Amino acid sequence: MKKCHSCGAPWEGSPGSQPGKHETCSKCGADIRCCRNCRLYVPSAANQCLSRTVEAVREKEKANYCDEFDFSVSGGEKGRNPGENDMEKKWGDLFR
Repeated sequence: MKKCHSCGAPWEGSPGSQPGKHETCSKCGADIRCCRNCRLYVPSAANQCLSRTVEAVREKEKANYCDEFDFSVSGGEKGRNPGENDMEKKWGDLFR
């Protein structure tokens, strides 16, 4: 499910489509087409993006014109890497 990076509300766009540059979340008003909602956004990567061909974007939560934008299916994860929650859980379990 495609969700808003800010509040986690589901994106109401049609299946298989990408949000427009000026599209915002119907619940919180956050920009939808932004780095934080892209599948290439990884906080630990260089410029926080897995693509090596795009220019660096300073404001990851603001709308942009990136040609490589692809809406992440795990949007709304607050910028966490896949599996990061698992590591936090394992770390917490270690001290229980």
